[in-house]
Amino acid sequence: MPAVHDDDSFDHDAALADCARGDQEALQRIYRHESRRLLGVALRIVRQRALAEDVLHDAFVQVWTRAASFDPARGAGRGWIYSIVRHRALNAVRDGAREVRPDEDAMEALHTDAALAAHHDRADAFERQVLLGRLGACLEGLEPARRDCILHAYLDGCTHGEIAARVGAPLGTVKAWIRRGLLALRECLR
Repeated sequence: MPAVHDDDSFDHDAALADCARGDQEALQRIYRHESRRLLGVALRIVRQRALAEDVLHDAFVQVWTRAASFDPARGAGRGWIYSIVRHRALNAVRDGAREVRPDEDAMEALHTDAALAAHHDRADAFERQVLLGRLGACLEGLEPARRDCILHAYLDGCTHGEIAARVGAPLGTVKAWIRRGLLALRECLR
């Protein structure tokens, strides 16, 4: 990092006004003048160097994007910049406190649960294949007109009216075929 300038003549208010006008050099001047101290503020709060550096980066982005909202009548520019860093750091600590880090026993339990779930998924897949095989056999046992109506309804997502138009049968007949076909499938799958 660049050397810290200890002279108190740095005009934070003017630098912020320049930032508000889009002067990137002004932001660089603020960074060169304050970055080490601001990093120290963030580090004292978050207690992790990498996180403090992230906080400082985000704070400078906020200084750049919100410089126009700085009002020198409400306080000093330097205080405004420091408050941004402080708030960012406190938010990072609060966000980190919300993270739950499981202990080793909890992680082992999660892995065990995942292994059991994978086993059940394989067993369920096998059962689904068996059921689908039985379903296919039951569908083959239906009259072709009933089977076609059921497949149009459940695979194609057709309404009863659309099915009637496709198969060229009256609407009441299509409804009856679907109802009777489903009853026959239910009996067959028992």
